[in-house]
Amino acid sequence: MTDLSQIRICFLGESFVNGTGDPEYLGWTGRVCVYANKNGYDITYYNLGVRRETSTELRQRWLRETVYRLPKEYDGRVVFSFGVNDTTIENGKTRVELSESIENARIILSEAKKLYPVLMISPPPCADNQQDERNQRIANLSQEFSLICHELNIPYLDVFTPLKQSNIWVEEAKSYDGAHPRTAGYTEFANLVQNWSGWLNWFPHLLVK
Repeated sequence: MTDLSQIRICFLGESFVNGTGDPEYLGWTGRVCVYANKNGYDITYYNLGVRRETSTELRQRWLRETVYRLPKEYDGRVVFSFGVNDTTIENGKTRVELSESIENARIILSEAKKLYPVLMISPPPCADNQQDERNQRIANLSQEFSLICHELNIPYLDVFTPLKQSNIWVEEAKSYDGAHPRTAGYTEFANLVQNWSGWLNWFPHLLVK
């Protein structure tokens, strides 16, 4: 018998999932789970964000790590957010070519959807010295991910656009390491997620004010 009173969620991705830069060690993933818990949901929360990880590396590990943490007798769910590291320039080229990033995302999401309810959140913007060029690569990747999710009927949240326009996100990232924000930036990210229809469909009690 499935125990629906306990919801287990794996958050998979890179350093922004990990919450790198947040002195409170919650990031956006911890904050959305804290808020859901305060509103009556019993969540077991697994942060599986890995710093510097690309979509190619994520493709190799996500299933093994997720199946281990989400046994069938529980209400298991998966949230993905990745792609920024794919766009990093190393040795004169991106760490992962755009076509490979698209293929990785399609394979990961197609396989995940067969096993669990899935949500996908776009990669966020950076604020480093190559902000414009890198952010354009991230924006392009986000658009491709959006198309894949539309095809697969997986809810997709664009956080890139609002966070790129957020003074808090940009200024915190600039003053830290050029990419990651601090507490206020991650709080803005969390607010975008917990007010998103995809997340609210999982947690309808959050609609009750």
